[in-house]
Amino acid sequence: MTQNRISLHLSADDLTAIEGAIETLEHRLNGLIGLTPDERRELTKMGDKSEAFCRQAVVTLGKHPDVLPRNFNVDEYRADLIALDALRPVMARLQRVYDRLIDSEMALGSDLMVASLEGYAHLKVAGKGDGLDTLRQALGTRFDRRRRTDAEAAPAE
Repeated sequence: MTQNRISLHLSADDLTAIEGAIETLEHRLNGLIGLTPDERRELTKMGDKSEAFCRQAVVTLGKHPDVLPRNFNVDEYRADLIALDALRPVMARLQRVYDRLIDSEMALGSDLMVASLEGYAHLKVAGKGDGLDTLRQALGTRFDRRRRTDAEAAPAE
């Protein structure tokens, strides 16, 4: 094999522990919600500059709740900021793990593809006459380029 970017060995115990950790995350983060694409589009977003405004507003309005209408829940307002601050470091760690999962999946796929192409090339040369023609042809279907028929090539009128 000319390429081996990653060697990843996950035992049955590893996979069981990982599944358990994911179940724990799902259980402990049971208050998380899912939004539809339309809901995401419609939400008022808080960017970096807006965050400073929101933090100052929580402090100011928390000190002067009498200026707010009765249905304005100051405790829930503060709780949202506390939850945001608690969630962000968890998100950062999970994002790093997720990014490494994606990169590892890509590297494993690349290792497999490079090794498969290398093995197929050797099979085409060294496998002739060894009763491997059917297997070689089956592998070669990945590279078949079907030519368009005249009917497919003709533009629609």
